[in-house]
Amino acid sequence: MKLYHISLALLLGLGTLTSCNDKLDLDNPNQQTSATFGFNADDLEESVVAAYNHIRMEGSYARVGYTIDMCRGDEVWNSSQVWYLPFDNLNLPVSGDIGWWVWREWYYTINVCNFGLSRTGDDDSKLSDRMKDIKGQLLFLRALAYYNLAGYYQDVPLITDYNTYSSLDGLYATNNTFDEVMDQVEKDFKEAVDLLPSRDKGGEWAKGRATCGAAAGYYARALMQRHKYSEALTVLKDIINKKYGSYKLMANYGDNFREGAQYENNDESLFEVQFLDYGTQGTDDEWTPVNTSKNATQGSAIESNCGPGAYGGWADLSASPWLYQLFKQERTKSGKLDPRLYWTIGTYETDWDNDDQTLGNVCYKSKMAPTDTVVTNNNNGGLPICKYTNMRTGLYDKVVTGLHDGINLRLMRYSDVLLRAAECENEVNGPTQQAIDWINEVRRRAGLADLKLADFPTKDKLFEQIANVERPKEFGCEFGRGFDLLRWGFFYSADRLQQLKEHGTYRCSIHHAKDPVSYDLVGKDPEVKCSYDTYVPGHEFLPIVETLTNKNPNLKGNSANNSTDNSEYFKTNGWTVHPVVSLSK
Repeated sequence: MKLYHISLALLLGLGTLTSCNDKLDLDNPNQQTSATFGFNADDLEESVVAAYNHIRMEGSYARVGYTIDMCRGDEVWNSSQVWYLPFDNLNLPVSGDIGWWVWREWYYTINVCNFGLSRTGDDDSKLSDRMKDIKGQLLFLRALAYYNLAGYYQDVPLITDYNTYSSLDGLYATNNTFDEVMDQVEKDFKEAVDLLPSRDKGGEWAKGRATCGAAAGYYARALMQRHKYSEALTVLKDIINKKYGSYKLMANYGDNFREGAQYENNDESLFEVQFLDYGTQGTDDEWTPVNTSKNATQGSAIESNCGPGAYGGWADLSASPWLYQLFKQERTKSGKLDPRLYWTIGTYETDWDNDDQTLGNVCYKSKMAPTDTVVTNNNNGGLPICKYTNMRTGLYDKVVTGLHDGINLRLMRYSDVLLRAAECENEVNGPTQQAIDWINEVRRRAGLADLKLADFPTKDKLFEQIANVERPKEFGCEFGRGFDLLRWGFFYSADRLQQLKEHGTYRCSIHHAKDPVSYDLVGKDPEVKCSYDTYVPGHEFLPIVETLTNKNPNLKGNSANNSTDNSEYFKTNGWTVHPVVSLSK
């Protein structure tokens, strides 16, 4: 009888607890799971922040993910001849360890975005304004991730459904084609354009969050990657006509490469990666995939990679002699050097001695004399890269190595919109005055004379001006040139590949860093090398390295793994590779 009453009391007690269950919070907020998290806007905002956080990691934009594309470009070479050499020479082996860091970071970003998107539903019309903002940012960041993955690895697994993570088949996904991935990229960016507010809304939308302007800019980039020039031109015109917010060129080109609230997230910036200014950061120099410390530095290592060895830099990357000589070929209307040279390459020039727009001939806080030759690498020479370093800002007297560079990376600037619009206009309608006008808007900021339509009678000649004069001088030594070379098909014609070899020739010497160097000297002069001499078809992309294929039995290699020529894909799509045209005629 006692046992009966005890059992009854227990049952009644449990019944009471069960009946009050909806009034009790039994979830530990410090031990959240996917079953309990993400069912309200506050939770999903945390997912958005987590996704933003991971685009500023070592494999995304804080270091390797950014600098690999710099190396692929013809205006940068590897002056350390060690760390980034396989990326510079386009011959990364399948055993290359660094080659999967980009993959790691962007798939982490995708996973976070997929989780958040699984909570937002498919019907955008039913979302509150706040939920539209959240979904738009997640779509933008997922598209950004796949844009980078496709641009680096060509054929990657396309995972968009968070539910697939519940099975091994979902986790061990197979490759999708480049076209399948880019279809999704376009779809995500386009939807993000419709969901996001413009930077004109102010607040955080003017201070670094992805906006409809950012999404529109990247949507145009994605379209251009597969030669959808007519569609991209429509989007770019809308940006220029302020449909997605107000943008304009900064009067001072250098304001795009400084840290500080007065420079960052400025009127020219469509999207940039946010880093804390030096002096406001934490002390823990955490490298991914850790980065969990509340005292993390939250800066980038771009300055460390590009900074001169004599000033504490790692001395890995240098500007090519071709880019330097390109800047020297044309002076401003007042007879001065192009001011963009000052912010791109750290050389002494007499023009800078009495320049009231800059600090003059400085390397960090040291005044440079005419006899000074500051090289990137103490052994191999090289012209120091100034962009996203403090070489010209006067803030510091040396490189603070590690993840301490506080300058935000402007991933898309309004000048890119203008030059892309000119390129698309030329592709769709041939050389027109409108295309020339957009180019001249960028040139006028630099003080250069206007181009004249009469000097560009053919589409090929205007393309040559855009691709090998205007874009390298405006964006030289920034992320993106490698992506440009892919979409232009420069690896798929003999004359363009030879041009890349000429641009990518450099001298490994601490002497004569500024001097032009001829590709004809490769193999004759032991100091002269070329970044593209070891190129094998298919290796314009990175291989999917063994670290990944060994873990995922369903993952196959790409054209770099198999040394497959991608020129047939280019031709099958009906895309043209513009022939090399002399601009002197």
